[in-house]
Amino acid sequence: MTKWGEKPYHSLDYMLRERFGEKVYKVTLNGGMSCPNRDGKIGTRGCIFCSAGGSGDFAADAALSITDQIESQISILSQKRPIHKYIAYFQAYTNTYAPVEYLEKIFTEAISHPKIVALSIGTRPDCLSPEIVTLLSRLNKQKPVWIELGLQTIHESTAKYIRRGYPLCVFAVKRLRKENIEVIVHTILGLPGENTADILETMEYLNHMDIQGIKLQLLHVLRGTDLAADYEKGLFQTYERDEYISLLINCLEHLRPDMVIHRITGDGPKDLLIAPLWASRKREVLNMLHHRMKEEQSYQGRLFSH
Repeated sequence: MTKWGEKPYHSLDYMLRERFGEKVYKVTLNGGMSCPNRDGKIGTRGCIFCSAGGSGDFAADAALSITDQIESQISILSQKRPIHKYIAYFQAYTNTYAPVEYLEKIFTEAISHPKIVALSIGTRPDCLSPEIVTLLSRLNKQKPVWIELGLQTIHESTAKYIRRGYPLCVFAVKRLRKENIEVIVHTILGLPGENTADILETMEYLNHMDIQGIKLQLLHVLRGTDLAADYEKGLFQTYERDEYISLLINCLEHLRPDMVIHRITGDGPKDLLIAPLWASRKREVLNMLHHRMKEEQSYQGRLFSH
């Protein structure tokens, strides 16, 4: 058993149990928003890796009210196990890309649900106006608000290739942190053209930012994306499983120990996933990672004991 419980890193599960006293589950919600990378403000084709669902392929039906979305997912999740607390996670597209009045309506509806203990909002750093930050600050005084920012990489050439749509200088978290709003950063490991050194530069950059959590997302090639077209042309390769596990360990060893690891792989929709197909066996990947890390820690311990 490590200082973070069963996992050899500071996991989201450990943090939630420490903070809320029990296991907490996410319900993924759809606020019916678009993205400036899709509606023509920045572009129309989205990020190169993004499916038609806007990274919200597992989110609830946007046609339902927020309360009905929450209730429908609670109904499904609670059939498998007793659950008392949930995080409302607005995942699909850019979830602050709407008038502040609409955002206040849906976010307030979400945090007002008695089983919701925190609000997590996936968005872009270029879609956080002062008025929206003020709203988030007000909501954060009722229940914890987390902002999940899609950075993916610090390297401008890669950002241009994936059509991120904003320069690194826009990625500022001071306004959010001034309001005591926790920040979680999304990164993608395995972007075309990036090697291990490039990825570790992104990790090192984030080490010096005032962020509280990170998602390490394996690059998925999904059917119907422009990334899939490049993959089919042979312009890049995805990681083999052992390669990815070694990279993950490298990243985890470089990150600050206080940073909460919200994700270390990912499992794209099986009906859309082209590569790597091993990614669909998420539990297997996690087990292998934990086994490798514990083996290495045990080996290092033996070395230091002599």
